Amino acid sequence: MTASPEPPGPGAFLVERRSIDVVPDDERHGSAFSQFTLWLGANLQITAVVTGALAVVFGGGAFWSLIGLLAGNLLGGAVMALHSAQGPRLGLPQMISSRAQFGVRGAVVPLLLVIVMYVGFFASGSVLAGQATGELTHLGETPGIVIFALVTAVTATIGYRVIHALGRVASVICALAFVYLGIRLLDGIDLTAVLHDRAFHLPMFLLAVSLSASWQLAFGPYVADYSRYLPRTTSTRATFWWTLAGSALGSQWSMTFGVLVAATAGDAFLANQVGYVVGLGGTGLTASFLYFTIALGKLTINVLNTYGGFMSMVTGVSGFRAQKTIGPRARALYIGGIMLAGTAVALAGKDTFLASFKDFLLFLLTFFTPWSAINLVDYYLISRERYDIPALFDPRGRYGACRWDALSVYVIGVLAQLPFLATGFYTGPLVERLGGADISWIVGLAVPAALFFVLARGRNTGGTPRADEACAPYRQVHGCP
Repeated sequence: MTASPEPPGPGAFLVERRSIDVVPDDERHGSAFSQFTLWLGANLQITAVVTGALAVVFGGGAFWSLIGLLAGNLLGGAVMALHSAQGPRLGLPQMISSRAQFGVRGAVVPLLLVIVMYVGFFASGSVLAGQATGELTHLGETPGIVIFALVTAVTATIGYRVIHALGRVASVICALAFVYLGIRLLDGIDLTAVLHDRAFHLPMFLLAVSLSASWQLAFGPYVADYSRYLPRTTSTRATFWWTLAGSALGSQWSMTFGVLVAATAGDAFLANQVGYVVGLGGTGLTASFLYFTIALGKLTINVLNTYGGFMSMVTGVSGFRAQKTIGPRARALYIGGIMLAGTAVALAGKDTFLASFKDFLLFLLTFFTPWSAINLVDYYLISRERYDIPALFDPRGRYGACRWDALSVYVIGVLAQLPFLATGFYTGPLVERLGGADISWIVGLAVPAALFFVLARGRNTGGTPRADEACAPYRQVHGCP
């Protein structure tokens, strides 16, 4: 890792000034290790516990569920970490780079779906955090959801520095809480008996892989938002490995806890996920600390969802308005809109959370795996980490307004998954032949990656300047470093 510039003094730029514009070198700070603490804290939380539990709730054995979840976390986490490594290089939010593939305005197609994802994750996180906040404040679940949403919106409005500080605090506090809960859980169960059933069922194994892979892949559209302030000289490998380590370790830790709880608690856990987990730890001050920890873990990830949704909305709008910066009032309005939409969904769906969340996770894969495949193939294999940054803001520039080859491949990638998709509201015709296994996400990565590489491999080669070279003539006009 390379040394980073000294950050501004205490209080400087506490409220973030940047949005979708390039982060200049003199505002870059931190090291790649910051990605480990952020993503560890973001994954040591109750929704990841529930995600792991779903592998058992829907019929899998504990032993193979743990292995399947690990495989999915590593595979999906590697894809997610490849997106993270783009941040220091480009100094831009993640979805801006999609303009190089889809065009300055064409990128709005995946952006709309990304925003729906953020609202959905905000809602699902608010349901569980609302339970914890309601218990902690003795106000009940519905006021707890509203209070939690307001705190999330304020934190996201302040921006990047507070988000990373929150991640550092959450990584320590939540890790201590999970160690304590793990000891309490293992003290009360027979682990050998829980893992005794080694019968392998391919559909259930692939369900576990899909659950954790979808969890990781869903971070892809915003992961570079939280690495873009790192110095330009930050090692790509360091960013990749620290991001993967934090995200995979945190999620596997939480999901393993969820598997063991679901395998031993049954209906007691399903009836009240937050209450049961806190009950493992004890009562009184211990219970209050655990409710606080659950709310803190959910705050970390919901702030990421809210901030990412804000970035995506600005990216979509700016493609049509040629806007690269926004004021504090507009920033607050964007974030407030996401908060209101997510809170409304949370209040409407809080009574059917568990069943809906599993289908929501798997359905997300259908739309985000083709985007990830196209983005990564273009960045690493076609453009070779070189983008004309000013052209990302100009619909008349190198990347144009719409790039129909990428949009066509994206649609084909989505449609190619449908025969293999298995959710509560739709099951593809080939699922039964595979014994009920859902392999749609594998198809969603492989098909668009191959098609896009064949169709687009000549379009940017040879002439695309490096990020710093492209910015040289535009330092004042385009906000380049």
